[in-house]
Amino acid sequence: MLLAAEVGNTNTSIGIFRDAEGLAASYRLSTERDRMPDEWYALLVSLLAADGLTLDTVDGVIISSVVPAVTTWLVAMARQRLGIDPIVVTAALDVGLGLDVEEPRQLGADRIVDCVAAYTRFGGPAIIIDLGTATTFDVIAADGTYKGGAIAAGVATSLRALATNAAQLFNVELAMPERVIGRNTADQLRAGIVAGHLAMLEGMIARIRRELGAEAQVIITGGLAQLFAGRSPLFDHYEPDLTLGGLRLIYDRVTGSRLMPASATGGPNASPSVSGAFGRGDGA
Repeated sequence: MLLAAEVGNTNTSIGIFRDAEGLAASYRLSTERDRMPDEWYALLVSLLAADGLTLDTVDGVIISSVVPAVTTWLVAMARQRLGIDPIVVTAALDVGLGLDVEEPRQLGADRIVDCVAAYTRFGGPAIIIDLGTATTFDVIAADGTYKGGAIAAGVATSLRALATNAAQLFNVELAMPERVIGRNTADQLRAGIVAGHLAMLEGMIARIRRELGAEAQVIITGGLAQLFAGRSPLFDHYEPDLTLGGLRLIYDRVTGSRLMPASATGGPNASPSVSGAFGRGDGA
């Protein structure tokens, strides 16, 4: 089995892939920078046991991380506890993605993985929007070349910043409001932060398409993407497990293995649906 870890600034996603069955289990954890290798091992043992799985059958590990400290501890856990030298995704790794930007080595690992996954499944041109601590836009040309993108504050980050810096405002539960004319402070915050973020997404999609000169399809993913899924006709695909699926594709490429079922990679002609890391249809 393959253990894939995607470490973000706020959350960490773990996926377990069986050889022919796609994503067997996935877990979403808070990103703890001080969690030691033995703690990672104990946590993963208990999580997998709840699903009838065991780390003893893991024979491959791949990591995408934007938090160097967590990368260090996960690599140490894989080497010391599993006896596996993990693959760590960086811009220097040959993942088959052309990088047509000024500073390719500064591109985050998660964004590289998302682009590989999106192009493999849906082809190009494409706009991948990852909604997490930051909201990132990544643009892929028709030939699969990465052309660049944009970075904005994430919706939860924006809300925390506003609540921190405005004494009379406060944190509210994130939800899409029914109306943008709020009749109380909480609804007004949701209208401005959540509905306002949606308007920003739609505006950026329109601008990117104009600059690209193509009606690029749009794929949304990330921990906060569920807030926006189905909320705009501009969103073609909602892929909650896009990064985990991309990690598996990169693992196959780097190792020369064929863990991915032939029907799971999708390709440019794949149907628009919630795929569940390209190997499981429930979108979990």
